[in-house]
Amino acid sequence: MQDLDWNSLAEKLTNPETYLPWLINLGIAIAIVFFGRYVVKFLMMIARRVLARAGFDEILQNFICSIAKSFLYLVLLVVALDQIGVDTTSLIALIGAAGLAIGLALQDSLKNFASGVMLIVFRPFTEGDFVEAGGTSGSVKKVNIFSTVMKSPDNKEIIVPNGEIFSGTIINYSANDERRVDWVFGIGYGDDLKKAKTIIQSLVESDERIKTDPEPLIVVGELGDSSVNLIVRAWVATGDFWDVKFEMTENVKLAFDEQGISIPFPQMDVHMDKAA
Repeated sequence: MQDLDWNSLAEKLTNPETYLPWLINLGIAIAIVFFGRYVVKFLMMIARRVLARAGFDEILQNFICSIAKSFLYLVLLVVALDQIGVDTTSLIALIGAAGLAIGLALQDSLKNFASGVMLIVFRPFTEGDFVEAGGTSGSVKKVNIFSTVMKSPDNKEIIVPNGEIFSGTIINYSANDERRVDWVFGIGYGDDLKKAKTIIQSLVESDERIKTDPEPLIVVGELGDSSVNLIVRAWVATGDFWDVKFEMTENVKLAFDEQGISIPFPQMDVHMDKAA
């Protein structure tokens, strides 16, 4: 084995031509990273303005800018490493393989993410709407990228994955200004049918929250086993729905009691024959 020529090694290390090009490339790489950060920040500012003018939801703006920012920083890193002589081909291949592996491992998360974007873009509901979706119901508090947060009527917080919401049926009870309230009131077969309808008609007309157009409907809907069932339908403002429904139910019961109209309940008559 040949002896190490220390004099030759020292001469190479002290020769500027040996390390000067590498130092220059290192300085350029540092400059690329330093100034590139400001370029990325400037591009993100422009992107936010463009998205805002296009009417994109703030949540979607933040998400798009976050993804774009991460991608630009990755490009910046690859360019800087390439400047100092690092083989970035294998690095790019490694990043691609890692992205594929992560994508396969996070299929459900990616589904929720895609559904979140669709919910934000198409807006089947907005904050404050009362909806039935994803197997539950409640008022929408906010739509995140992966999940939607709702508040139940008894003030419980419900977090539903966006994938379950977007892939299923969405019922938005707050989408329209008016809703129809339906009631079914049963009276006995021996009671005065016309009198019962007149009582209900009077109660409906006296409630200012009930719309006159469309006109309320009061009809016999069914001749049941134990009662004659009257169907009542009326239109109200969406915000008055539950108040009108509960109060009218109580008022009809009280009025029927005062006027002698019975509200029958299911019953069975049993006849027993004496044994001979």
